Amino acid sequence: MPRVTFFPENITVAVEEGSTISDAVAVAGLDVSQPCGEQGRCGRCLVLVRAGSVRRRSTFRLSERDVNAGYALACQTVLTGDAVIEIPPQEEIARRLVTEKTYTAEIPLDYDPVWMQNLKQIQVTIPPPTLDDNRDDLSRLENCLNQHQVKELTIPLMLLRTLNQRLRETNWKPWLVLYYDRNHPGSAVLIDIRLEQKPLCGLAIDIGTTTVSANLMDLDNGIILASAAEYNAQIARGEDIISRIIYATKYDGLSDLADRVRRTIRSLLDQIIKSSKISPEHICRVTIAGNPTMMHLFLQLPPGSIRLEPYIPTINHTPLYYAHELEIPVYPLAVVDSLPGAASYVGADISAGVHGSGLNTSDSLSLFIDVGTNGEIVLGNQDWLVTCACSAGPAFEGAGVVHGMRAARGAIEEVWIHGETLEPTYRVIGDSTPRGICGSGLISLLAEMFATGVVDRSGNISLDLDTPRTREGLHGPEYVVAFAEETDDGRDISITKVDIDNLIRAKAAIFAGFNVLVSSVGLELENIDRILIGGAFGNYINIEKAIQIGMMPDIPRKQFHFLGNTSLMGTSLALLSHQDREAISSIADKMTYIELSADNSFYEQFTAACFLPHTDINLFPTVMEIWNREKTE
Repeated sequence: MPRVTFFPENITVAVEEGSTISDAVAVAGLDVSQPCGEQGRCGRCLVLVRAGSVRRRSTFRLSERDVNAGYALACQTVLTGDAVIEIPPQEEIARRLVTEKTYTAEIPLDYDPVWMQNLKQIQVTIPPPTLDDNRDDLSRLENCLNQHQVKELTIPLMLLRTLNQRLRETNWKPWLVLYYDRNHPGSAVLIDIRLEQKPLCGLAIDIGTTTVSANLMDLDNGIILASAAEYNAQIARGEDIISRIIYATKYDGLSDLADRVRRTIRSLLDQIIKSSKISPEHICRVTIAGNPTMMHLFLQLPPGSIRLEPYIPTINHTPLYYAHELEIPVYPLAVVDSLPGAASYVGADISAGVHGSGLNTSDSLSLFIDVGTNGEIVLGNQDWLVTCACSAGPAFEGAGVVHGMRAARGAIEEVWIHGETLEPTYRVIGDSTPRGICGSGLISLLAEMFATGVVDRSGNISLDLDTPRTREGLHGPEYVVAFAEETDDGRDISITKVDIDNLIRAKAAIFAGFNVLVSSVGLELENIDRILIGGAFGNYINIEKAIQIGMMPDIPRKQFHFLGNTSLMGTSLALLSHQDREAISSIADKMTYIELSADNSFYEQFTAACFLPHTDINLFPTVMEIWNREKTE
């Protein structure tokens, strides 16, 4: 068996011959970023083979110089003997997450826990047993609760085992925490038996593909006590949904991904508890939303069928569970309510997001989009809703792009190109030297290249311009954003023709989704009253640049509304109010889902949108004006 030593940790492990370096890394208990889910296409699992025997199955994204220097992709390199491997420092996420809009979102001023909250804390007085009244403890409790309109009581075994002791400790005057089932009047679950009245809190969690966010809420008054957000630790195993589904089918990939998201939630809780001074024991209710894949991975349900025709998830409406069953470190019997989704690619995050955005209560015709690796779109108003999901891919997350990266320290997030000199200026996250380009920077860069004539409408880079920035590179024609002397690792940062093709396909999928959805109900984009943009990434999009590349429709800018994390907002409302919870269920049931892969018009719309900004430039009058002006100048 080959023995592998990893540096700088100086850990040695033995693995089966034929194992990949990634397999050995896992055995060693170490970590290496694999955002494409071990498919060998992202180039992020780069390691240095200092000595030993290996076989590279693929050198994709590696230059000949890299290979000669000993670099290899961990997921594509097989160990054929003993080896010494150096794992470079892994990418550190440093960007301040966008949460302010979510956390300052307004909670209804008319919040009344008596009528709106499923979870209640009441004190009861139970007649103590005597020789003449020798009913069992549970019967005595049930009889007492009949007077509080509880006709059917459920008590978890974990709590039943303590019932005898707790009733006597409280001198038969316990404080009870009850979860009422609004769909079955008179039914309740006994959650806790307390010696005294204590704070009653709840946790709203949004499990995003990129970011996991949470609000801690006081269920007595609806106030947000603390908030936190963290990048989803699953990113290291796949930056997009499909990569994670593929990874989940390998070895113990499913349990690894489930553990990673739970680890992220634990980290969020640590932050929330520290800032709020609230004990985890006081958190007796949890409400969770996420897209179907995220919910499957959180529940450790195999997600494979989601990506295979006819694209069927295991579940859309999840039963209630207790926190200890899902390893959420709050009060063990806290009720965990996973919000419902509508289809394999339109999940609870969209049901909650639509409610959080207010689309379902407005008579305005609205187009709602959650911008991400899998752009979900909803069209409608308070009377009807139609939805679809367009697979934009991970390009806007920086994956599938040679020098792409997540929104971390060192990422170029905004670019401007001088119209005459074609020299770029850029803004870098963390005010540091650049290491790569994140999604918002890629949108900005592509728009600037188009506006200044560096690329044509097909995305071809012009190599006959009077600038050293455009050239023939290792991966074909490219434009250099930052030369080696400007960068963190001493390598040029550029965007290639292949990168541009990936970006154009991503923006085309989103725009085609808009068009198919709108045309499916006999309307045009010009009939839309407003476009509601949700999701953390949406906050960073420069709308002018997004329109210039044809990602967003060319309509009056005042019709665009950036709402932040609408999913967490809707999830927080569902935590507070059973009426809001029922509204979200109604949204999930009401949405008519259109499967774009089965719609021939989507391919036609997608093909037409694979130009800058579109095959029909008349759809973008303001962009056409800029383009014509640049040509005449």
